[in-house]
Amino acid sequence: MPEKFDCIVVGAGPAGISCAHDLAKGGAKVLLLERGEYPGSKNVMGGVLYRQMMEDVIPEFYKEAPLERPVVEQRFMMMDKESAVTFGYKGLEWGREPYNNFTVLRAKFDQWFAGKAVEQGALLVNETVVLECIVEDGKVVGVRTDRPDGEVYADVVVLADGVNSLLAKSLGFHKEYQPDEVALATMEILKLDSKIIEDRFNLEKNQGCTIELFGDATKGILGTGFLYTNKDTLSIGVGTLLSGLIKHKIRPYELLEYVKNHPMIRPYIQGSEPQEYLAHLIPEGGYHSMGKVVGNGVIVVGDAAQLVNAIHREGSNLAMTSGRFAAETVLKAKEAGDFSEKTLDYYRKKLMDSFVGQDLKKYKDSTHHFDKFPQYFDQYIPMMNKAASQMFTVDGMSKRDKQKKIIKDIGTPKQKLKIARDMIKAWKVMK
Repeated sequence: MPEKFDCIVVGAGPAGISCAHDLAKGGAKVLLLERGEYPGSKNVMGGVLYRQMMEDVIPEFYKEAPLERPVVEQRFMMMDKESAVTFGYKGLEWGREPYNNFTVLRAKFDQWFAGKAVEQGALLVNETVVLECIVEDGKVVGVRTDRPDGEVYADVVVLADGVNSLLAKSLGFHKEYQPDEVALATMEILKLDSKIIEDRFNLEKNQGCTIELFGDATKGILGTGFLYTNKDTLSIGVGTLLSGLIKHKIRPYELLEYVKNHPMIRPYIQGSEPQEYLAHLIPEGGYHSMGKVVGNGVIVVGDAAQLVNAIHREGSNLAMTSGRFAAETVLKAKEAGDFSEKTLDYYRKKLMDSFVGQDLKKYKDSTHHFDKFPQYFDQYIPMMNKAASQMFTVDGMSKRDKQKKIIKDIGTPKQKLKIARDMIKAWKVMK
């Protein structure tokens, strides 16, 4: 191993690989360190990869990458215990090039993606834990690993080590995250014949569907469930804030089993066989939880920088974009021969001016708001489902009388006013 690199990237997830790929492509000497047995072995994602952000790294990647299905339909289910109000969009244009997004299995995809970074010239070293950053005179100059003679040096270190970024924390870049800033996602991969998947989800061959689950899927706790179609498997899971799990004293695997056995979901997965069980922490504090992302000789990207849009369930696309911006910044710094925080701050400015920063700002108060006021999930979704049931039940009552009954069932004028105020508050934090 060379004594010094232009850049060391810690973590071979979407952010780290994107950074290492573009750095190596730009002629930099890059070391990519991964603590898992291989890239993807310790990564969990709901299973959706967005085409545009990935194509910004590797044009037309979809022609060779190990993808599952191009998504042509996105559904949303507002669930009560025995009902669901469902809406969504299905567009056949998403099933043709250049596509919109794909379902993926990270264990396969990340290995392929990391291989592309290696092809560009990055050095990938697996099964290596970075213990700490080496700091000299206030500047990060390398990392100390758990390998013999494990000190490695570089002009810049990029931290892509996930939500539990102990390295960024040790540098004082962020505080200890609280339970209401982090979600725990549990997920299973279920084996099911491809033809059965297509029949159940109303799909043709090489078409995919995603279903996002709200309300009773999380027992009213702030979070979402999901069900995604792969080639011959299904990805099913649920993610909720840690604070909600603690408050309601629910174990994550119990919540996943609840979703799997829900009468609205059970028919989709009937006859499937569990293949793999996964769990992962997801940063959901958003804009307000972001710490420092640059310092002297160091940049923080992806989950380590809290770059997740919890409202739209987007993370990998923000991660890849941050990795690209970090690589661009390091190459500029290399050209200038200056790796100070002032020079590397180009990354922060570009990140916050992009859709990443704009979306984080747009929804900066949303997670906190919906966590503080759980009635949106445990009261208003059941109320909506009950109203739909009453309206669509044909029982001889006129539609006008049904509307009056629905309005009456909402409650007193004071209760109606409270609901109206809550809807306005929700609109304000989402606008």
